[in-house]
Amino acid sequence: MRYDVVIVGGAVMGSATAYHLLKCRPRLNLAVIERDPTYQYSSTLLSDGNVRIQFNLPENILMSVYAMEVLETFAEEFEVDGWQPQPAPRHQGNLFLADADSEPAARVGMQRQLELGCSVEWLAAPAVARRYPALAGVGYVGGTLGPVDGSVDPSAVLHGYRRKAAALGATFLHAEATSLIASKQRVAGVRLSDGSEIESEVVVNATGAWCADLAATVGVNLPVLPVMRSVYVVETPLRGILPSVFLPSGLYVLPEAEGRFLVGWSRPSDPVGYDFRFARTKFDDEIWPELVHWLPQFEALQLVGGWAGLYEVNTLDGNAILGEWPGLPGLWLANGFSGHGFQQCHAVGRHLAELMLGLEPSLDLSRFGPQRILDQVPYPEHPGRII
Repeated sequence: MRYDVVIVGGAVMGSATAYHLLKCRPRLNLAVIERDPTYQYSSTLLSDGNVRIQFNLPENILMSVYAMEVLETFAEEFEVDGWQPQPAPRHQGNLFLADADSEPAARVGMQRQLELGCSVEWLAAPAVARRYPALAGVGYVGGTLGPVDGSVDPSAVLHGYRRKAAALGATFLHAEATSLIASKQRVAGVRLSDGSEIESEVVVNATGAWCADLAATVGVNLPVLPVMRSVYVVETPLRGILPSVFLPSGLYVLPEAEGRFLVGWSRPSDPVGYDFRFARTKFDDEIWPELVHWLPQFEALQLVGGWAGLYEVNTLDGNAILGEWPGLPGLWLANGFSGHGFQQCHAVGRHLAELMLGLEPSLDLSRFGPQRILDQVPYPEHPGRII
């Protein structure tokens, strides 16, 4: 089999890229390879679905602004044969609390967001307590509130892109890509687990936490590790509408329903590897004490469930690796998102399609290009924004 473009990885990043390519060039012969069409272990469906404009780098902010625009009309734009995906956006807001050490960086980020036309405000600690009594706490001096930030249903976004891409002509193949193929110093295709090969001079690596393994088969060294993160579901007696809360340490609390929250915390001790075992004891030993230290109203809670998924952590700077790999023409990367890939899929899919087709990029994301990996020049968010 031979295709104009092969995308390895059919979750939200691969499907969004396929959609944008075919939207621009309907006659492309394009295949998407996905080894598990149930997406049981996909980081997309294991995501908590948070979407926010509160980043520090202008590229990350503008990608989120675009995501918000897309999500507002997503159901209508991605209707296929009468079926509409329902991402069900909830704009409960994101509140990033800051202590004295992290306040300067938080204010710098807020100023940049305001300069780019975003809605965000600073709330001093007393104002937080007045507006959200359940969030009265100690140790923080205030926080930045993005009132349009919130959560959406990852499954709806994934299947919206996948169905629309298929309707535009993408071929989705249920197969496992075990290696890339290179010939004459450029990409030549993909080898599958059954030994067969798919020929293409354009291959997109959109395999998430598995991306470094695939890239290594043609000698490309990506600084991306699969890191297991657990998400905990808790129930509390707290009532009322609360924003998603991010503590200065990085622990987050996302409202899921009345009195029910999703809680998570990225830690250096998180295991590296393809581990999907839910880390139950971590909640009692690390997360619950940290949460109650900052927000005492959460002391009366009950752990009722949870799950584990993988982050594709870019160990250089925690940001996306986007574009064609230098020295190996035809290998395109959408990797290293480090926990915020789901919300960036809309802009990334469009950006890769524009680059691959020689179109003028709608956003200048060149600072996320892969050359910085070879040059070892990081382009990070500030240390307090680690989610």
